[in-house]
Amino acid sequence: MSVWDDLVGQRETIETLSRAASDPTAMTHAWLFTGPPGSGRSNAARAFAAALNCPWHGCGGCRDCLTALDGTHADVTVVATEGLSIRVEDARELVVEAAHRPSVGRYRVVIVEDADRLTERAADALLKALEEPSERTVWVLCAPSHEDVIVTIRSRCRHVRLRTPPAKAVAELLVRRDGVDPAMAMYAARAAQSHIGLARRLARDEGARRRRREVVQMSGRIRSVPDAIGAAADLASIATEESGSSAAERDAAERTRLLETLGADPTARTQPPHVRAQIAGLEKEQKARATRFARDITDRALVDLLSVYRDALVVRLGAPVELVNEDARAEVDALARAMGADELLAAMTAIGQARTRIEANVPLLLALEAMALSLRLPRR
Repeated sequence: MSVWDDLVGQRETIETLSRAASDPTAMTHAWLFTGPPGSGRSNAARAFAAALNCPWHGCGGCRDCLTALDGTHADVTVVATEGLSIRVEDARELVVEAAHRPSVGRYRVVIVEDADRLTERAADALLKALEEPSERTVWVLCAPSHEDVIVTIRSRCRHVRLRTPPAKAVAELLVRRDGVDPAMAMYAARAAQSHIGLARRLARDEGARRRRREVVQMSGRIRSVPDAIGAAADLASIATEESGSSAAERDAAERTRLLETLGADPTARTQPPHVRAQIAGLEKEQKARATRFARDITDRALVDLLSVYRDALVVRLGAPVELVNEDARAEVDALARAMGADELLAAMTAIGQARTRIEANVPLLLALEAMALSLRLPRR
């Protein structure tokens, strides 16, 4: 047993981090972990924090390891924003936190899981702390790629790149850690394209599998303009269905807790000005969180849709490559017969453009409709 057990397919990364945790000469004060979604960036950061504070450099069973892994270690701070960005106010709080000496462990570790969401001002606020860190303070920043992080930040960090793990390794993890049936684990690992968190969800949630099947089947029914408009609406509704009533319940609970903290009467028709200002700030944060959630869910659906066209291109070209959607082979074969290689590539480009436009704040439905119009099956 060790802290690295859940970090699958990352042998070189584990060797680098293990050596740094046990050998002070291989250690540095700021790290940047990059890798595609689902590669295990956050798991690697927490495992590294555990190894740094473990007397045995990552045994996986001691109190330091267990608390660092589950996010309750006194000297490990984890920042995972639910909004669209990490604000300068949040960065300044982190700088103050990082200035404190470790209280129970060997290192104070600050993990920023979404370093690509640092605003320019927030990044500026972190610069001095990264350049001149407090003794026994370690920064671990996580992002999808090296280029996603502001250059002044990434130039001050040691870069560790994680890779997409093999689907077989992800399936084995689901079987070993979560007790998933081997066949279901392999399906989930392939369908999630080795995204560990998503694979776990697909393996355990029938609703998630159903919604994914709906997206996969969408490629074969976009034949006309009305079909395209309907498909775009269906994709836009996926985020709403995913959030369901839980978001409303969470927002209401957060509002109630805020009013209780401020000593305000939740039944009052009007609130004092200082309470209204706090409520407005909370509602702004909740709106940003909802926007990001909708984008993330929609992007995941587009990745699933993209995988169908990718598989169809593989079949069309007769390439000896494993399909992502082997369970939907009939839909893939039908799409490969209906579209030529150039048309499949154009469809994949249209999906990529939609993802880029949504990230750039183009209205969600507008971006999806433009994409869906480009996905119409050709008339032969």
